[in-house]
Amino acid sequence: QVQLVESGGGLVQAGGSLRLSCAASGRTFSIYVTAWFRQAPGKERELVAAVNWSAITYYADSVKGRFTISRDNAKNTVYLQMNSLKPEDTAVYYCAADPSPRRIGLGGSDYDYWGQGTQVTVSS
Repeated sequence: QVQLVESGGGLVQAGGSLRLSCAASGRTFSIYVTAWFRQAPGKERELVAAVNWSAITYYADSVKGRFTISRDNAKNTVYLQMNSLKPEDTAVYYCAADPSPRRIGLGGSDYDYWGQGTQVTVSS
């Protein structure tokens, strides 16, 4: 089993920055891909960014150039640095992990483990 705990959410003005953290515990050696999803009220959950064990990354078009995903293997932590935030980035952000050694999954069903979520609110 893998446990994921997110932190770093909050309220920020448009144009500001936040850094989210996802700390993993348990069978962390089994994690191959770690991803950040988000879900805004009334909208479907969407993949924001992901990184695999080889440090290959994926970004949604809506966040390219603004968000950066990174991992610190020694700390079993994945970060999402979010810059130039926009009101449309407002959502609950979830960390997810996939233990399968395959391509980065784009859907929520590709991930076995989830954190509890952290709220990000961007005011205009």
